Amino acid sequence: MDITTIRDEADYRAALGEIERLMVSHPTIGSDEANRLEVLSVLVDEYERTQFPIDLPSPIDAIKFRMEQMNLEQRDLVQYIGSSSRVSEILSGKRRLTLTMMRALHRGLGIPAAVLLKEEQEHQVESSGDFEWLRYPLKQMAKLGWLEMPRSVRTEEEAKELMERFAGPVGGVDLTGISMYRRTRSIRSARTMDPYALFAWCTRVRIRAFEAPLTSKFSKSDLTDEVLRDIAKLSARPKGPLLAAEAIRELGIHFVVERHLAKTHLDGAALFSVSNEPIIALTLRNDRLDSFWFCLLHECAHVMLHLNESAKEWIDDLQTTSQDSEKERQADNKAIEALVPSKSFRNSRAYSVRTPAAVLDLASALEVNPAVVAGRIRFEANDYRILNQLVGKGEARRLFPEVFDGDEK
Repeated sequence: MDITTIRDEADYRAALGEIERLMVSHPTIGSDEANRLEVLSVLVDEYERTQFPIDLPSPIDAIKFRMEQMNLEQRDLVQYIGSSSRVSEILSGKRRLTLTMMRALHRGLGIPAAVLLKEEQEHQVESSGDFEWLRYPLKQMAKLGWLEMPRSVRTEEEAKELMERFAGPVGGVDLTGISMYRRTRSIRSARTMDPYALFAWCTRVRIRAFEAPLTSKFSKSDLTDEVLRDIAKLSARPKGPLLAAEAIRELGIHFVVERHLAKTHLDGAALFSVSNEPIIALTLRNDRLDSFWFCLLHECAHVMLHLNESAKEWIDDLQTTSQDSEKERQADNKAIEALVPSKSFRNSRAYSVRTPAAVLDLASALEVNPAVVAGRIRFEANDYRILNQLVGKGEARRLFPEVFDGDEK
């Protein structure tokens, strides 16, 4: 393909025009046009990352941000979206953006194309029955012990058969593609996640949940700020993560730790099981206690505040430095306040004196592990080189030997 790196604004505009032309033509998956669209989208995404150093938000949040920035009302969007009722449906998430709307919003409001196009590209993969079964990360799944692959898989039919067997415990092949993802998802990530790897990981998490039935029934009223704080205090106990896992299950929520797959960039997720029970899943890709506890409380907050909202599920790359939406900020804040309440933090020596002694004093007062206090200080200071000896490196995965049975795979 005659595609080169995007070097300047002219190349960028030309690439956007070509992307629009290809998307209008609805190319067949696997065709030259589809491959060209994928490559151009990657190049545009990379160029926009360079030009927009702040992580890009979701399409709807970007529109709302631009409305606030430009002091626009909903009626001002009619010229881009088509009617007042349609504007309302778009902003409430009841209707998808069309390519025509994306083009108008990009040109009229200057919203980056990558923000608007990403959702459509993911939808094209998810809504198509013509899956490229060989795109599932079968070798990595086999290496992790998720499935048996006695020989190399060369054909789509072989890959499909393997995935059917893999997904069998939670409903079979449909759940590896369309049916599982009829629910809407909120993906927080600075990078595009491979949808095939993401499908496989979510299926694996659901299988793990299916294999460990709950003995308690979940009630959202049982998950309160006080309960989150009690879970945070378990961090001070020996083997605190295991105690937290048990406390989560006693609330009627599945708790799963499972390795992430390449190109998913996952830290955690709040999902539904096949029987519509909540699942909190963590990957522990950062083997540190401060990361474990923040991820856990962040996903608890999603279950508490957002999980049943329009059947939305939450997929999180928490290494991104920006909060993609108001709801992500809410989950962040709930986790932070449960672990190290801001009032206590501001009134402590650790707020101004970033020493191990100050960390230990505040951790003792709050009845939490020093790792969570050190993590809060590193976050507030935006300096992840300090207090390395206190964040619990190598202390999380060892508690889950059934998942992490050796070096990272």
